[in-house]
Amino acid sequence: MVNRILIITSNSHDAATLEEALERAQDGPFAIEWVTRLSLALERLEPEQGHGIDAILVDLALPDSQGMDTFNALFARVPSIPIMTLSNLNDTQQTSEAIRSGAQGSLCKGHFDSALVPQSLRNIILRKAVEEALFDEKARQAITLNSISDGVIGTDLQGNVDYLNAAAERMTGWLREDAQNQPIERVMHLLHHKTREIVASPTAKVLLENTCKLLASGTLLVHRDGHESMIEDSAAPIHDSAGRIKGAVMVFHDITATHAMSEKMTHLAQHDSLTNLPNRALLNDRISQALALAERHSGQLALLFIDLDNFKHINDSLGHGIGDQLLQSVAQRLSDCVRSADTVSRLGGDEFVVVLSERHSVEDAALTAEKILTTLSQVFVIDEQQLHISASIGISTYPTDADNGADLIRHADTAMYQAKEEGRNNYQFFRREMNERAVERQAIEAHLRSAMEREEFVVHYQPKIDLQSGLITSAEALVRWQHPTWGTILPGRFIPIAEACGLIVPLGRWVLQQACDQAKRWENCGYDLNSVAVNISALEFRRPDFIASVTQALDKSGLQPDKLQLEITEGVLMRDAQASADILQQLKKLGVQLAVDDFGTGYSSLSYLNLFPIDVLKIDRSFIEAISDSNGVIVSAVIAMGNSLKQRVIAEGIEEKAQLVFLRHHQCAEGQGFLFSHAVSAEHFTHLLRNGINSPINTLTGEA
Repeated sequence: MVNRILIITSNSHDAATLEEALERAQDGPFAIEWVTRLSLALERLEPEQGHGIDAILVDLALPDSQGMDTFNALFARVPSIPIMTLSNLNDTQQTSEAIRSGAQGSLCKGHFDSALVPQSLRNIILRKAVEEALFDEKARQAITLNSISDGVIGTDLQGNVDYLNAAAERMTGWLREDAQNQPIERVMHLLHHKTREIVASPTAKVLLENTCKLLASGTLLVHRDGHESMIEDSAAPIHDSAGRIKGAVMVFHDITATHAMSEKMTHLAQHDSLTNLPNRALLNDRISQALALAERHSGQLALLFIDLDNFKHINDSLGHGIGDQLLQSVAQRLSDCVRSADTVSRLGGDEFVVVLSERHSVEDAALTAEKILTTLSQVFVIDEQQLHISASIGISTYPTDADNGADLIRHADTAMYQAKEEGRNNYQFFRREMNERAVERQAIEAHLRSAMEREEFVVHYQPKIDLQSGLITSAEALVRWQHPTWGTILPGRFIPIAEACGLIVPLGRWVLQQACDQAKRWENCGYDLNSVAVNISALEFRRPDFIASVTQALDKSGLQPDKLQLEITEGVLMRDAQASADILQQLKKLGVQLAVDDFGTGYSSLSYLNLFPIDVLKIDRSFIEAISDSNGVIVSAVIAMGNSLKQRVIAEGIEEKAQLVFLRHHQCAEGQGFLFSHAVSAEHFTHLLRNGINSPINTLTGEA
């Protein structure tokens, strides 16, 4: 490889001697260029000339420039090209000054023909190339370290800072100049994010143990201005060429956003998205902790299972948006009813669980349940609408009822169902006998699902009697379950379960079809019944296709609509009075008879009663049973009201002769009950139609 040498001197002898020495050198080959003035040299070294010069030999005494001015001008133009001065032996001061300013060395005049001249040139060219390579490498390293987002801090053996990259400056607030030789603990002020205790820098252990270390998780870096960020960090030792440790380097990055997202994801995984209450997963963990604490302190624990009454009706009629806001308000009220140490959780839907800590007694659980019932009974205002709800609460306790979370929840759930059966808006403590009913409930539900396929249901009919003549006027269709093993099961045992598991709709439609078919058969045989009555459940009544199902049953059987009476309870009608009125009007246009069942047990008003196109009022059996105790004031009032509204009044549950006498006396039109007949099979009912019923009315004389 040819090395191009630029010689700058006005001494032609010196130039010739140098050229001759370089041409015969073994360290060559060299290509020589010679100029006599600084101006010519600077022109030759213009960047656009693409000079390609590898070294410069310059005499500092030139016609157009003298001394260090000559060197400085050259060095300023080409700092990357190695420069050697040509000097006399007595120019030691100037030579030294030039070397301090960047010269690579000096050649002594009078010795230019020495073999050391080309060797020296070769050496400075190689040395400059190495220096340039090292400079480029350092520049690349500096650019790389300053462009990465991770902070990098280096220390010496004493743990004092000797390097920071740009990211470390931003994250610590310390400039490199300020941090130089400062202890790393001062530059990197570390705290634990929960305890706020000082966290030691891992570099201390790195320097002591000569091994890599990680920063403890959850560490905060305190910026010089006081703000904090969560960081992750690793530290490693730095070794010299002999493998001896000479310092440490720490690499760290900001994970504040990542940590916040992780915390958020963890929160979402453990909390209900609607109410922000603990979900089932976190509830189970809280119960486990509470049980462990109660066991350690020989304490008690109470769990309340809460189910909202009538929430589904609000959700279906007013929409899920209103329902969601109501659930959020319920969650807030429940949280306000307990202490911070207690847990309120939403299991899903309208079910909540409250865990009272081991400091509570059983009596406290009852007081909390009462407090919850009271606060939930107060009106909710959602989107300017006033909403009223109640709740059914089941309570189980540790250690009396269970010693694990799953059984505590299950037993409280069982007690909650008992609260619903007791009329809702109350609380019940778990009792062992409830388990038997729960097991029975599960068994009934399991068998119910296949009962229709196996044709195990049968419809019986209870006669309705004209209380003046004693003749059968109508029939009420009542379903029975003929289980192959359990025998005959009455509706009270399986209808609530069918409603809860959604089987009531297909079962109800089957009963409706059976009743219409049977009524048509009796009509074909010449028996003139006023109607056959069928009970309609809440789920059936609210179905969008309910009217269509009634029409289909009538069309399939051929029964005239006015021979079908649909009985709907007062409570079902009043859940959404306006919607109920619309459905009843459609049924009335169809021509069927409409009856309000269990009248007097709900919360209807006369204005709504007048709004509904009702044909029949059925007085609830509880009022009939109370005739002897209350002198029948309510019953007589209902009869009078029905007569004034031109609605036929039917008394159900007549079992005593005194009740019959009272009803006849007050002009009650019809009645039914065990005093006349139980519900019987269609064949037996046909026999009653043919031969008449042995009614107590036949023995009465003059009571009417």
